[in-house]
Amino acid sequence: MSPRTKPYQPLLLRLLHGLNAFLAIGALITGFLVYDSWDRQFGGLALSQANRSLIDIHGTFGFFAFFIFLAFAFYSIRIGKKRLIQPDSWEKLRLVGKPIWWYSLHRLTNTAMLFAAGLAVISGKFQDENWLPQGESDRLWYFLHLIAWVILLVAIAIHLLMSAKVGGVPLFISMIDRQYRPDEHPRLWPHKIRQWLRRPRF
Repeated sequence: MSPRTKPYQPLLLRLLHGLNAFLAIGALITGFLVYDSWDRQFGGLALSQANRSLIDIHGTFGFFAFFIFLAFAFYSIRIGKKRLIQPDSWEKLRLVGKPIWWYSLHRLTNTAMLFAAGLAVISGKFQDENWLPQGESDRLWYFLHLIAWVILLVAIAIHLLMSAKVGGVPLFISMIDRQYRPDEHPRLWPHKIRQWLRRPRF
């Protein structure tokens, strides 16, 4: 992508991406605080004492993240699938250092983030808020939740680095731009949804 190119991101993508990013970062922070205050079996920073309200706050982020993730995942797989891993991505990952290698790595990172977010919301739904207060930190779903936390944290960091490499500042600006095309106006969404419900395309 040329530094002079001004990329355009669809309005729906920007909204879902922004909401998903906000909830994911909130869940990451509160999730670490919950782990750091109740568990620390793999080490910790002891930033806070065991507090049940931290679990409630983390659960609130997770509750909303579940619904936003479903919408974002549907959008990513159906409309934004070009931003995810492609059938030839593994072959192109051999072309280290070339532009297509960076794009392929970016797509792989996006896919990893989607997977980690999915694992996080699913494993979160199978957890019991009483496990940690009762000292039950050896539960399978809790362990999977920790794994998802690590993958998501690393994937977000790499995603930011790849976005900076692939698109630079113009790409970051395009994700927060308030301008949108007339055919993407929110007032048209109910009509488009009705059309899709009449003839769903998966």
